[in-house]
Amino acid sequence: MSDRGEDTLVPDPVRAAYAYLGAVTERPTAQLWDLVDAVGAVEAAHRIRAGQVGDALVSQTEARRSRVRPDDLLGEAAEVGARLLVPGDPGWPAAALDPLDRPRRRRGSGRGAVETALRPLGLWWRGPADPTTVVHRSVAVVGTRAPTPYGRAVTADVTSGVAAEGFTVVSGGAFGIDAAAHRAVLGAGGTTIAVLAGGVDRLYPRGNEGLLSAVAESGAVVSDQPPGTGVTRYRFLDRNRLIAALSRATVVVEAAARSGALSTAAWATVLDRPVGAVPGPVTSVASTGCHLLVRDGRAVLVGRTADVVELAGDMGETTPPPTGHASSWDDLDDVTRRVLEALPTTGGAVPAEVAASAGVPPSTARAVLGRLLVDGAVLRGPSGWRRSGHTGRQLTLPVD
Repeated sequence: MSDRGEDTLVPDPVRAAYAYLGAVTERPTAQLWDLVDAVGAVEAAHRIRAGQVGDALVSQTEARRSRVRPDDLLGEAAEVGARLLVPGDPGWPAAALDPLDRPRRRRGSGRGAVETALRPLGLWWRGPADPTTVVHRSVAVVGTRAPTPYGRAVTADVTSGVAAEGFTVVSGGAFGIDAAAHRAVLGAGGTTIAVLAGGVDRLYPRGNEGLLSAVAESGAVVSDQPPGTGVTRYRFLDRNRLIAALSRATVVVEAAARSGALSTAAWATVLDRPVGAVPGPVTSVASTGCHLLVRDGRAVLVGRTADVVELAGDMGETTPPPTGHASSWDDLDDVTRRVLEALPTTGGAVPAEVAASAGVPPSTARAVLGRLLVDGAVLRGPSGWRRSGHTGRQLTLPVD
C-alpha cells in the first residue's frame, strides 16, 4: 500500500478487536456480525470477552473468549511478513466480499447446494499484492489434486495466458491443479494468490511450502483463519467461499464427481459469478465433475485463454472497440449484447426469462449476468435483474 493509504488505516485498537473477533468463533456468524454492526468492533470484543452477550453468542464464543490473544496473533503474523486487513482499511475488498452476507440459508438442492455464510471479519494477508487491484481483475482456477497430464497442460496454458493479459490467478495452494496454476503464473511473471484453509504462518501442504513461499513473495497468501490455525476438512470447504468471492469468475479444469473444486464452483454460482469448466475425454474420471457442471447448466465450456478472458474480463474485452467509437457496447459479442438488450430498465426479470428473450441457454444467461453484475452494468434486486443505466464506463444501447 502507499503511504497515503497507510495514513487512513483503521486504528490499532480496532484492528486488535477484529483480530479477536475473527478468532473467537470458528466461522463468522449472523449474531456476531449483528453485534459488530450495532456497537462496533471494539465494544463487541469487550462484551464477548466479558460474557455480556446473548445466549447464542455466549454459546458460540464460550470455548475461546478467554483464550484468544489478539496482540499475539498480530505479532505472529508480523513475524512472517503478514498483516490483518479489516473492514475500513483502504484495501478491504468490500465489493467482492459483501455478497457473502446474503441470507444464510441453503440454496439449491442436491448436488451443488451450499450453505451460505457471512463475510470474514478480516483477512490475514501475506504478500505485496494490493487487494483492491488484484480482486478487480482476477480469475479462480481450481481442480483435482490428482490431475492427468492433460489437466496440467491445460492449466499451465490457460493460467499463463490470463496472467499475460493482466489477470491475477486465485487458487487454493493444494497439490495438483492448484499448484500447476500457481507455478505457471509465477513462471510467466504474473500475480497469483493462494487462499489457505489454515494460518498464513503454516504453509500447507508442506510439500508445497517452497511454492507457497514464492507466491507470498510476489503475490499473496491469504486466509481468514488466524495465525497458528491448522487445517481441517471443514476449513477447506469454508475457504472455498473466499476463493470464489475474491475472483470475478471461477474455472474448473479437472474435477471428480465429488470434489472440493465443485464446492468452489457452487459458491461462485451463489455469488452470481460466472463459472467455466474445461472439457476432457468422456472416459476420464478426472473430468466427470466438469462435464456435470456443463451438462447441468452450472458452467459454460472453456478451453483456451480467450474463453477465460471473456468469462472474467470487462464487457467487450475480447474485441476492443475501434478508435472513434463512443460506446463500449459497439463491439460486444453477440451473446452479451442480446442478454443486455433482453433486460428491462425498471422492475426486473429472472434469468430464465432473460435467457428465453435473448435466445440463449439459461447457463449462458447466468454466466453473462454474473459478469455484468461485477462490471456494474446490471443490478439484481427483489424483482430480478435489470440494466443499471450507468457504470464506470459510458454504456448506451446501440441503435440499429
